[in-house]
Amino acid sequence: MPTTATRPRIPVRALARLAVAAVLAAGGALAVPSAAAAADNPYQRGPAPTVAVLEASRGPFATSSYSVSALSVTGFGGGVVYYPTSTAEGTFGAVAISPGYTATWSSLSWLGPRIASHGFVVIGIETNTLLDQPDSRGRQLLAALDYLVQRSSVRGRIDAGRLAVAGHSMGGGGSLEAAAARPSLQAAVPLAPWNLDKTWSGVRVPTLIVGGESDSIAPVATHSVPFYTSIPASSEKAYLELNGASHFFPQTVNTPTARQTVAWLKRFVDDDTRYEQFLCPGPSGSAIEEYRNTCPSS
Repeated sequence: MPTTATRPRIPVRALARLAVAAVLAAGGALAVPSAAAAADNPYQRGPAPTVAVLEASRGPFATSSYSVSALSVTGFGGGVVYYPTSTAEGTFGAVAISPGYTATWSSLSWLGPRIASHGFVVIGIETNTLLDQPDSRGRQLLAALDYLVQRSSVRGRIDAGRLAVAGHSMGGGGSLEAAAARPSLQAAVPLAPWNLDKTWSGVRVPTLIVGGESDSIAPVATHSVPFYTSIPASSEKAYLELNGASHFFPQTVNTPTARQTVAWLKRFVDDDTRYEQFLCPGPSGSAIEEYRNTCPSS
């Protein structure tokens, strides 16, 4: 699995927690989060992660949802909001997800409750038209995030400083557009992304790109890989290529995609370094064709 030698930028608020973890490891202490460690990261949500938790069909949080009418919003075509029902955890980060060309949210709807059940508010959007291009989908993703934090009935559950975008195909290309337009975003996850623009040197948002080896609509050689390589090496980024996967792998339940998406969002939206273990060195196995990242060299 190829990696690059660039060390990821660690947010300042995480440095103290990393130092505590290093001291505990050096002393042979049990790897149980202390109250001090939890207090150091006010955004940490949920129990210590495991592979089993990440690969389960639902995470540790119970969720609910409601539909958003296109008539009640501006800038995008409505959709569905999924959110944790717990009120004991404080606020959560939020993620807007766009479907692809000619597709509706129903094509990706399995992702909404799955991501929300790990402690996020998620809005799966309907686009203004089925034919919207990536730049339009990027603007719609940002409009959906603005709706979540300003007008939605769950706005009180959301930390407006911890927002992310994702999408499939032209929606994935749209998530790159959104990341370039709004560098304050905490994460982006393009899935089988399609975009005529191949250069994303302006992206500073931590970005995980997931491509399919057998994608004939947005071939990884002309889409996902150039997108990944064009993002500056100084930025947090990763590229996951799924063995034998077609362009439509996000439209059915896909465990490797869900596992890495959740781990990426937890690491960068929640600043939860407990998830670093799933990003560095990253996933392996028969489902994985290739994984690249900006983890430090071992």
